[in-house]
Amino acid sequence: MRAPAAFLGHGSPMNAIEQNRYTAAWRRFGRACGVPRGVLCISAHWFTESSAVTAMAQPRTIHDFYGFPQELNDYRYPAPGSPELAAEVAGLLRPEDVRPDSTWGLDHGTWSVLTHAFPAADVPVVQLAINAHHSFEHHMELGRQLAPLRDSGVVIVGSGNLVHNLGRLDWSAPEAAFDWAERFETRARAAILDAPGDAASLGNAPDYRMAAPTPEHFIPLLYFAALAEAAAESAQVLVDGFAYGSISMTSFALGMSPES
Repeated sequence: MRAPAAFLGHGSPMNAIEQNRYTAAWRRFGRACGVPRGVLCISAHWFTESSAVTAMAQPRTIHDFYGFPQELNDYRYPAPGSPELAAEVAGLLRPEDVRPDSTWGLDHGTWSVLTHAFPAADVPVVQLAINAHHSFEHHMELGRQLAPLRDSGVVIVGSGNLVHNLGRLDWSAPEAAFDWAERFETRARAAILDAPGDAASLGNAPDYRMAAPTPEHFIPLLYFAALAEAAAESAQVLVDGFAYGSISMTSFALGMSPES
């Protein structure tokens, strides 16, 4: 059976050790995945100058943040890696030159969501870097090339945030959204649900620059949209909501049954 796929709005690293409606949705997604052969994650937090895939047998847990409680800094997600899956990913993406990486690991864009989706940390996980030099259209093409992985039991997860503007956070509004954030989310949601092949054009939307002043949290959504287009599958909203005015927590899924 074709493995599910998701775009997960990961938000604060604190979600790794908290229980809320977003983490409950990520757990629901994980249960729908059963026991996959592996997980490929495209995380906003590996935004690089080249194309790479983690290829170590035991990736480290990267704490790529500061100012959070020691409990979070002490947290480890000991999922194994998979050099074999890494090589498979690189092969599917040819002629893209995807280098095998042995230094990165699992950043919090990956482990903060997978610790809920796959809490036993027993599913092999590899990360694909986001090449900062590629256009949105190129990232979508890479997503289409990755689509066959789902047919061999690999879950693909994009982890970012549809709206992510840390410079405009409103700490007095933990579940609210600015009007521009709501407008962009409405437009983006319609694209993902109705016309995923057009997702790259969201970069030209009127509110995009406010919603994504830097692109790394938005690009993982393009990989998800490309997977939906490639499989001619309808995405579903896994959970939605906002945090502090300028962070969208909306997540989407493919391949989940309605009762999941």
